[in-house]
Amino acid sequence: MASAQHHIADPDQPASVLSPAFAGEHAWCSEKMALSADLPDGVPLPLFFGNGGFEQAIERYATACGDSDRRAVVSMWSLYYFSALSIPYVLARRLAAQELPVAFDQMTIALHDNGLPRAFGVPHRGRNAQGGEEDGFEAIGPLLEEHLHEAVRKLAACGVSAKLCWNNAAVYLDYVLRLTRPPEGPDLTVFVRGCLPDGGVNPLCGSLRYVEEDGERVARRKICCLRYMLPGVQSCGKLCALPSQRNMQ
Repeated sequence: MASAQHHIADPDQPASVLSPAFAGEHAWCSEKMALSADLPDGVPLPLFFGNGGFEQAIERYATACGDSDRRAVVSMWSLYYFSALSIPYVLARRLAAQELPVAFDQMTIALHDNGLPRAFGVPHRGRNAQGGEEDGFEAIGPLLEEHLHEAVRKLAACGVSAKLCWNNAAVYLDYVLRLTRPPEGPDLTVFVRGCLPDGGVNPLCGSLRYVEEDGERVARRKICCLRYMLPGVQSCGKLCALPSQRNMQ
């Protein structure tokens, strides 16, 4: 357990604000991640995925989507999951040097009425993070090791491929890593290096790349998120892996 002096405690922040990074243009993150004690309708993630909660959420969202293709429903659900999880985590890590506790089995989740993820709860405010990351791996390491692997495994058990889930997660990791520290090169190391720092296989490798198109440098997914199968969902534009969908509205 981390020593007391490593835990984040900012007397100038309201009790409901989890991180000093969740301020100004990033204040919306307080609606996506909070202390579990401040999220009374939160359900522990192991219970949510293990006791029918996830299936019920997908049923509710599928109904809201007009009972569309189930793979597309799960994929879109995961996009909300990964954005609400990854963006606040990396913002806290890089803007406030705060490592939030995001171990899968210690967090809670709360939903909107339509079944989509609304917010995550964490057990405490975490601890001071070590600085010095330059390639992105250090910033996302705990998130990758302690949460994303298990989340992808749970999602893939519902009929979508693990590669699709990792690609969905990659989109938001790329966004927030570039938002906080734009690199000089066209591709972030976390998406081009085949091995993790510990020597393990990097599941994010190849999921996203940058290309030049019409004089503009744009991100491009490797695998389509299937959103085009859902009614009323806007195309992700040039990010899409499918040429036929890039200019659809």
